[in-house]
Amino acid sequence: MSENLGLQDAVIIGGGFYGAAIAIYLAKQRGFKRVLIIERESSLLTRASYNNQARVHNGYHYPRSFTTAYRSRVNLPRFVQCWPQAVKIDFTKLYAIARRNSKVTGKQFQRFCHEIGARVEIAKPEQRALFSSQLIEDVFLVDEYAFDAMKLASWAEDEIKQCGIQVRFESCATAIYHGPDNSVLVQVKEKGLAEVTIATRFVFNCTYSGLNQFTGDFPGTTTKLKQEITEMALMQAPAELEGFGITVMDGPFFSMMPFPARALHTLSHVRYTPHLHWIDQLGINPYQKLEQYERQTRVERMVRDVARYVPSVLRARYIDSLFEVKTVLVKNEGDDGRPILFERHAEIPGCFSVLGGKIDNIYDVLERLDDENLCFF
Repeated sequence: MSENLGLQDAVIIGGGFYGAAIAIYLAKQRGFKRVLIIERESSLLTRASYNNQARVHNGYHYPRSFTTAYRSRVNLPRFVQCWPQAVKIDFTKLYAIARRNSKVTGKQFQRFCHEIGARVEIAKPEQRALFSSQLIEDVFLVDEYAFDAMKLASWAEDEIKQCGIQVRFESCATAIYHGPDNSVLVQVKEKGLAEVTIATRFVFNCTYSGLNQFTGDFPGTTTKLKQEITEMALMQAPAELEGFGITVMDGPFFSMMPFPARALHTLSHVRYTPHLHWIDQLGINPYQKLEQYERQTRVERMVRDVARYVPSVLRARYIDSLFEVKTVLVKNEGDDGRPILFERHAEIPGCFSVLGGKIDNIYDVLERLDDENLCFF
């Protein structure tokens, strides 16, 4: 990155789904001409956008957070309309309510679904037969989908090329400063090259787990974050579960969802998917912690517990595990809500930090951007 890039209209730090979507929005909707994405990996959408569960939420997951549930219900049809090529709808989605230790009952779940306007039906007898009647109170047929991260990446690559957006791969932003004439300065280290400073009018920090890993004038987010190293087990589903996505809730909480990018299913478990957690702070680099973590799978414990509720899971074949850092807002641990984090840092005019816990949160981000004055000064 030795050449002089000149003053950029915007620098987006992070080439995941959110970073790519924001870059495209700025170019197409706000008329930005010089947009640059800084991405630490060698391609787009290869970290959390790929490694986390590929679920397009429709609200069912959040009976204790009405706002999150309702926003998912509103956003899902928009997401399907915008990215039909990436959305998998050809499977049957079932939500089951555990008899013991669940924080919602079957009747409460039905009432909640009606309140947010989400379709819910009593599952058919042959679908209910997939579950242990001793441990499951009720089973419901719902509308929920999955997305293919590889197809989303292809969309992003095509749009970025058409918009003339630059992308610098294998590059890491290290510091953010308040620059002269209301500009923002971003220090960037590209693999094998010396560190350079890029001047821009706006910076969008879309690094997900790396939101607070900048020195300089960057103040950090005011919202406290929690980091988790998580494991998604990739499974070859047995024949009787191949066409299903299953979630059991809401105390015992696990899912076996289609993962279209690999034509497999992910198995996740509230107890065994999180391996390690800590409160986010500068100096504790989440990506370094993940690199240093000994990735011993817990899939046997997942399968053993899940099989009590869905016996045929014992016939699933373990293929691989996806380990990643998951970032959540500490304030929402109690209700499992997944609102966006959208902060404009007063200390550095033109600098924003953005975090979305779900793929469909992108509309909440874009709506916030619609309200922002992004004029050049």
